Amino acid sequence: MGVVTKLADAFLFVFFLLIAVLAPLFDAQSCLPETFFPESLVDLKDWYSVEYGDYMVAEKPGFFVGLIWLELLFQWPLSLLNLYAVVTGAAWFPTTCLIYGASVLASMAAIIGELVTSGRASERLLMVYYPFLGLAVLAILRGLLSRSSARSTPTSAKGPASRKKRA
Repeated sequence: MGVVTKLADAFLFVFFLLIAVLAPLFDAQSCLPETFFPESLVDLKDWYSVEYGDYMVAEKPGFFVGLIWLELLFQWPLSLLNLYAVVTGAAWFPTTCLIYGASVLASMAAIIGELVTSGRASERLLMVYYPFLGLAVLAILRGLLSRSSARSTPTSAKGPASRKKRA
């Protein structure tokens, strides 16, 4: 299980690094004034929305802006914590990973649900969002599997045999 965990951690590290950079520079443009960003980043966002047909980035529907705020205020700080946890091997990583994964899964379910049911999303656009759904599931599994394996192994050398007998 150690090799699988390390491999999952490597994938998640790249994912958290991607979010740490993209959320404040790209996604934040959906809910903050464009004047906060360099023109080159605004042009990149505009190019992306046209090239991939991402109408939600272009039109900024209310629910999408709300999910971006969730990402910026909750998921982004968690991704930074998770980056730190992967590097340092923090014991709380499975918990924050589970929380992060559940939040991203809920957000991606709403976004992909809109994309699929609207009939406006191309396969190319869906292929932009699907990896985030998969990585959310990976984060959840990483959190759950680590927690269940930690429960099945003894955490202390003291057991029933080492307890004092009461008279």
